[in-house]
Amino acid sequence: MNEKDLIALWNEKRSQIIAAQMQPVLVLIAAFVLATLGYFDKATDSAKYFALVVIAITGILTTVNQYAAIREGEAVCDELAKVAKAGPLAKKIATSKNFVSLTAALIVVADIAVFVFAYMAIFGM
Repeated sequence: MNEKDLIALWNEKRSQIIAAQMQPVLVLIAAFVLATLGYFDKATDSAKYFALVVIAITGILTTVNQYAAIREGEAVCDELAKVAKAGPLAKKIATSKNFVSLTAALIVVADIAVFVFAYMAIFGM
């Protein structure tokens, strides 16, 4: 692939990571609104667990999608590093591999934190 195609692929992977975050954000907004309005206070335990499972599965599926895009983004960084006479943008993207890898770790930490807070909001802790 040439530099232009690799940069286009880089932008596509970044867009995929951003787009993958939309579904869980909507699920979390719904859970936040329900918790804020006190609907979980009156809900049965099975309804609370169902909500928690929906949040967890949505988060897990999103994380899997994000990891796929991150791995591919890392590969794009590697390929851009090999381009002879790369332009400034290609060079900058090529040096982003460590940041992309760090993003993968941060996603796991954020997922765990969100799940803990969702649990606390749903079960009133």
